[in-house]
Parts: sequence; C-alpha cells; structure tokens
Amino acid sequence: MQIYLPVAEIPINIIVILIFGLMTGFIAGMFGIGGGFLATPLLIFVGIPPAIAVATSTNQIIASSTSGLLVHLRKGNVDIKMGLVLVCGGFVGSFFGMFIFKALQKTGQIDIAVSIIYVVFLGAIGINMMISSIKELLQKKYGITWEKKKDSRITKFIARAKKWPLQVNFPCSKIKVSIFVPLILSMLIGVLVSLMGIGGGFLMIPAMISILKMRPQVVIGTSLFQIIFIAANATFLQALSNNLDIVLAIFMIFTSAIGSQIGTKTSYKIDSESLRSFLALLILAVCTKMLISLFSKPESLYAIEFIK
Repeated sequence: MQIYLPVAEIPINIIVILIFGLMTGFIAGMFGIGGGFLATPLLIFVGIPPAIAVATSTNQIIASSTSGLLVHLRKGNVDIKMGLVLVCGGFVGSFFGMFIFKALQKTGQIDIAVSIIYVVFLGAIGINMMISSIKELLQKKYGITWEKKKDSRITKFIARAKKWPLQVNFPCSKIKVSIFVPLILSMLIGVLVSLMGIGGGFLMIPAMISILKMRPQVVIGTSLFQIIFIAANATFLQALSNNLDIVLAIFMIFTSAIGSQIGTKTSYKIDSESLRSFLALLILAVCTKMLISLFSKPESLYAIEFIK
C-alpha cells in the first residue's frame, strides 16, 4: 500500500513506515532514549531526503519524550530549575545548529554532511560502548580487570569547572555548579538535535551523572524535560524551512507509541549488560550501513533541483 508524502515528494509503502515507527519506539522504550539515531538513518535508507528525515525524527522525539516525562513528574523526579537552564542553552544550540543546517542545504551538501556526521558520531559511540561491554563480560566471566585512569579528561574538566563563576545551587539535584557548565552541555546537545534529528539523551544522561554529578533519580526526568523543549524548537525551525512532512510524522508517531510500550516491558526481562551490548551492535550496524552508502555508486550521477 503506497502513500504519497507531500513534502518529501515521493510515494512510499505505508507498512514500511509503520514498521520503522514500531522499531524506533521499541528501542526508545527499551533503552530510555529518543530513538532518533535509528529513525533518521532508516528513513534515509528508503529514499527519504536527509533534511526531511531529520525533521521527522525530531518531531517524533517530542511525542515519545512527553509520555515519559509525565511519569517522572508524578514521582517528583524532575529538577525543573536545572531543566530550565538546559532549555536555555539548548535553544541557543538548536538555533546555531539550524543555521549550519540551512547553510549546508543551500550549498547542496546537506545529504553528504548528515551521512558523515552520523558515521563519525555513531561509530565513536558504538565502538566505545562495545569496548565497555566486552570489558564487563571478561571481568564477569574471567575476572579480568582494567586499571582506571586517575587523571581523565572528565576529571580535569570537573576540577576546572568548580572554579568557574556564577555558582548556582540546585536543591533538587543536590549540587552546586557554575551555570556555564549545564549551558555549554545543552548548547552542544541542541546543535546535534538540529543537525541529526536525535534526542541526545544518550549523551546528556551520562553528562548529567559524570560531569554535573546530579542525583541518578532525577537525571532521566530532567533530561526528558529539557529535550522536549529543545526538540520542539528544532521542529518549529525545520517546519519554517519546509522540511517537516506531517504525514510521515503522524504515521511514525502512531506506531512508535505502541513500540515504546513493548520495549519498556521487554527491558525488565533482559539484564543491563545484554541491553548495552545489543544497543552497541545496533549502532554499529547502522553506522556500517551508512558508511557503505557513502561509497556506493548512486542511482543517478547528477540531479537538477530547484533550491527553495
């Protein structure tokens, strides 16, 4: 069954879109992340222009994150004060990211740029996660341990950040930190949301724990709080640029909600090490597919298109 996408300007099998939404929702529910890192490449693989794929993934993040946030709000596990600071930085980052996005789009290099960013970004994360999983597996089965570096870059950064000005107290998170630290972190996430159509949860959550030293109980809820507003801002900017295909977004959101529920229930039946190993393999598989597509011969060697 084919459906015509008015903004992407291509017909596509509706069953494929529904399955993609189900898959990304399942991943989001299982790992507690937006699923944008999977949704964008999958849409690109079936012929959706990268600019449309990024905008659709960003729109989907809002829906999946909102349902999760409501649960954490009821439990009181959201640091509103920290969330608002992160939103401010994220807004600046998303505007800057959209500026880069539009510049690349005008030059006609947005397709290759998005693919390269995904290959580099997902490759680095996937390899790092796989190495950590292998180390944990060897330690658990054979008792092999690795000595941790005492003077890591994160440790040095935290030591310097303690001396930065404008130290602010965040009672809910039970921390006191310079306001510039969360602002810088959220600005970087905002740029990634605009360029890649990802939620950035798998970056923000570790940063909240290791750099900001927030209480684990409020980390996920606060991350969802800030990413909803940042993704909404990025979606609005993408819509102004006529990159948002609402028909595609509606079908993706519908099945991703179902997949999210299935993924959440499944996560309770699988141990954390297996989950992380599976996620690492999935990320590397997507990265490999995009890397191959970068060097494969295109169907048409050139195309003529009116720049909007």
